[in-house]
Amino acid sequence: MKQFDFAKLKEINDLDFEQIAIWPFEVKTVVALFIVIVVSGISYFGIVSPKLPSLDQAEAKEAELKMQFQAKYRLAANLSAYKEQLTQIEEDFSSMLKSLPTRNETPGLLDDITYVGTSAGLTFRLLNWEKEIPKEFYTELPIRIEVSGSYHNFGEFVSKVADLPRIVTMHDFEVHTDQGGLRFSLLAKTYRAANTENKESK
Repeated sequence: MKQFDFAKLKEINDLDFEQIAIWPFEVKTVVALFIVIVVSGISYFGIVSPKLPSLDQAEAKEAELKMQFQAKYRLAANLSAYKEQLTQIEEDFSSMLKSLPTRNETPGLLDDITYVGTSAGLTFRLLNWEKEIPKEFYTELPIRIEVSGSYHNFGEFVSKVADLPRIVTMHDFEVHTDQGGLRFSLLAKTYRAANTENKESK
């Protein structure tokens, strides 16, 4: 292996570019190394550096796509379970819709409330429908109720209303004394499904 002689580098200022073929090995090595560095610098700053932002964006996009793939893979792996859950939800929703009174059944609901109230020992002072409140998927049907009786009677009444086959919720409870007894006022609400209402109107 030829030994590198640094002393030859002193001749670099006296060399003729037209006689490059006879330059000393040491000078050729240094010049070649210099050219490689210059070309590498120009290549980096002229070609590679402008592409770095695009590379960063591509790496970020790759990470995002990996996350999307993992999410979709988890969905695909649990697809059968999700289908079972969806079927169960649809069944539950259908069952809930059946618990909502239709337009034809709402008058009978007042009879049911009257029956459970009197059987619980309450005396009705007021039992009237209030103005319907349309919602996006259903119609809210408020019922204003005023009854007289004892706490025990009222508790039994609330329990029996909860056992009705149709959904009825109770709100805005107020209790007042009334000639040695108690007077209860509340707002009951039942609901009618919007799709049921539309079918009946056709």
